Formats: sequence, structure tokens, C-alpha cells
Amino acid sequence: MDKKSKIILISGPTASGKSSFAVRLAQNINGEIINADSMQIYKQLKILTARPSKKDQKNIKHHLYGTVDVKKIFSTGHWLKYAIKKIYEIRKRKKTPILVGGTGLYFNSLVNGLVKIPNIPIKFRKKIRLMQKKHGQKKFYEKLLKIDPQVKGKINSNDTQRSIRAYEIKSYSKKSMYDWLAQTKSNFKQNEFLKLYINFERKKLIERIEKRTIKMIKLGAVKEVKKFKTLKIPDQSSVNKVIGIKELSKFLEKKIKIDEAKELIAIKTRQYAKRQATWARSKMTTWNRIDPKDLQLWIKN
Repeated sequence: MDKKSKIILISGPTASGKSSFAVRLAQNINGEIINADSMQIYKQLKILTARPSKKDQKNIKHHLYGTVDVKKIFSTGHWLKYAIKKIYEIRKRKKTPILVGGTGLYFNSLVNGLVKIPNIPIKFRKKIRLMQKKHGQKKFYEKLLKIDPQVKGKINSNDTQRSIRAYEIKSYSKKSMYDWLAQTKSNFKQNEFLKLYINFERKKLIERIEKRTIKMIKLGAVKEVKKFKTLKIPDQSSVNKVIGIKELSKFLEKKIKIDEAKELIAIKTRQYAKRQATWARSKMTTWNRIDPKDLQLWIKN
């Protein structure tokens, strides 16, 4: 397989060794690495997000790691714009772009394109939510089918969030969300991508998560959270979803012991890994599943 001519995508659950695999692959095929993890993008959270080491970043050129301040809003659209730009730049240098991370939405936007639905005003969105609350999900779904028949068989009648979103889009833009989806295209051809998913056995992954949690604490995760708390980030900010912030904050507030904080971090990380695996089974059906013991073969071949 001619990997050098491809845009290589590497995904897998958290703690599966994606970053180290990407570095070894990049060394072998003269590649550069682009971050595809929504939390490793933030400047102030190096340890908790398991950002690649300084040594790895020195040996292989890395892009979009620690480039965004935690106070700024950074969407999938922002990431896609920068990632596309970096892919073109890397290819211009006659090198291979390797995108690595665990954020499924990022990969999906790159491979399939990002839906360019117009921004819907907050007041309008609140109005739809109040309508759903007033009528209840059953009647609201019936109303949705009347204005957008394309939804039938695609959105479950009990799926509140997607029903509301579909209603917002149709009533505001006068066009079904599925019409918007049909118009969505990637900047690249499908045969340009080589998609690799590291498929770790659950038991071994849990062991890796435990070890990584301990390592993070040793590297200074508590200090990192203490510094983060001084920034006074609003509760609704997505950066607060970084696993470890809430747990280590409780430790700093003397509400729990450090061992309890470590256990909670490990539990949350295992739950996150499970969600990533569920996403991969339903959304990454065309990806090559790689057993960890075969990683070296993929680097050489």
C-alpha cells in the first residue's frame, strides 16, 4: 500500500496509543501530524489531555496542539478549516499528512464535509424548545413529520435533541436537514483517505487507562487544574468536560482524597472510551480495524 500518497487518519479509544503510533508512522513515511482531538487543542491543559511529549513534537512536526486558549470557543467548523489548510501545506512540502485523535465529529467533518446550515438565532431556538416542552415529545414529533416528512425513519420518535434540531432547521431555513446533508461534500476524494482504527481489547485498555491516570498525577495534573481554576472558565464551556478537572477540583477543595480522585478519573475515562467505541462501531464502519500487536506491520508495509 502506498501510504505516502494518502491522507492518513488514526483513531481509537483514549489511551490506545494513537499518538505514539502516529509518531512512529510519521518517522517511517516522512509525515507530519495534525491533531484531531477536541481537547488537545487547548493551550493550558497539556497533562490532562495527554498531549504528545516535547520530544515527540521535536522529532516530528505536530500541528494544532495547544494552539487555542481555554477561554475561546472552538468548534468543529474551526478545526476543519485549520485541518484542511494544514493538509494542503504538508502535501505542498511533499510530506504525508497524518491526522490523529479520538474526536469522531472531527474525522466525520473531514471525510464527509461539514453541513453548512445557517446560524439559527438563540431566541428562535428557545421558542422551538418551549414548544417541544409544551406539547411533549410525542405530539412534537408528529408536528415535525408534518413540516418535514424526510425525518420519518431517520430520527427516532423518542430522540428529543435530534427532533428539536430538525424542527429548528426546517422551520428557520425552510429546508430539511437532510437536504442540507445531501449538499455536503468533502474537500477530498474518498480514495485519498487511509482510515486506521486501533481496536484495543477492553481488559487491556482498562489497564492502560489505570497506568495513564497514575502517570498524569505524577506529571503534575493537580498543579495544572489548580492553575486552570484561577482562569474562572464559565461552567457551560466545553473545556470543562476534560476528564480530571472536576475530580481534581474536588481534591483541591478537600472534598475527596487523591486516591478517590484517581479512581473517579479512571472510571470516567473508561466510560469515555466505551462511548468512543460505540461511535466507532456505528460511524466508522469503513475504517481498517487494527489489532495493537499489528501496529508495527502497518508501519513497515
